[in-house]
Amino acid sequence: MSSTFVTLAEVLEARGGPLLEEEIWSLLLGAAECLMDVSYKNNMCSIISPTSLLLSATGTLAFKNCGLSDEVSAFAAPEMLQDRAGSTKPATDRQMLVYSLGMTLYWSVDFQLPQNQPVQLSDHLNSILLSMCEDLAHRRVNLTSILEACESQHKASNLLPPTKVVRQLVEEVFHESVDGSLPDSNIPLSGRSQMIRERLHSEY
Repeated sequence: MSSTFVTLAEVLEARGGPLLEEEIWSLLLGAAECLMDVSYKNNMCSIISPTSLLLSATGTLAFKNCGLSDEVSAFAAPEMLQDRAGSTKPATDRQMLVYSLGMTLYWSVDFQLPQNQPVQLSDHLNSILLSMCEDLAHRRVNLTSILEACESQHKASNLLPPTKVVRQLVEEVFHESVDGSLPDSNIPLSGRSQMIRERLHSEY
């Protein structure tokens, strides 16, 4: 584990349970802001997954570039899986990352929940995550709309800023690593994320 960054997967493993709704709102806002910034610089990663979303001790988020492997393919947008060799436009890339981010955050609220137990999300947040995970890219919510929804929610509910939430999540991992062993970063992603895909489709 890096002394500066931890992955979202390590955060969840240290906690041993899912993220809370207010934490998801903050991560969604922080990640959307980061993606907007990165996309303007044309330096985007290709897939976001729990092992490639990085949280820093200073409260920032970053994305580690990861190729399309079997483990992360369940977080990849359907159009990426269908056109592995094809080149896409920046706007299309952004919509693929919206899908990946939605799947990753849904995985985070579903982490280690029994299969028959519903995730604990408000209808508002659930509908945003569902619209991020639409199979058809043109039906997905875009980054600008995600940002607006998150900013509105933060003001209405007086939520903590993303930097503070990220720092708290990172501190949980470091606290856990001092008390015991480091979190196991080899959490199986593919099987669980496939179950989430099925659960998402059952919501429609």
